[in-house]
Amino acid sequence: MRFPVVVEMQNGHFVASLAGVPNLSVVEATRAQAIAALKAELQRWIERGELLALEVETIGVSDLAGLFSDDPTLREICEQAYQIRDAEI
Repeated sequence: MRFPVVVEMQNGHFVASLAGVPNLSVVEATRAQAIAALKAELQRWIERGELLALEVETIGVSDLAGLFSDDPTLREICEQAYQIRDAEI
């Protein structure tokens, strides 16, 4: 598995943290040590719990995204709109 990691220098030390998870971070003297320590902490973190990918239901107009992507009429409407737009420019 791959995880996005942020490595920053703060007060002369390297802080490595899992992007989006502020409570999962380590502070070490070198960049390499910080990355290794974060990897070890992440492994312990996963062993203590369960890592899941959750599907979240969309709300409102987000449900419509891609709904008409295969509709040939939509392509015609888009082409007409582009022609009108280009004529106005």
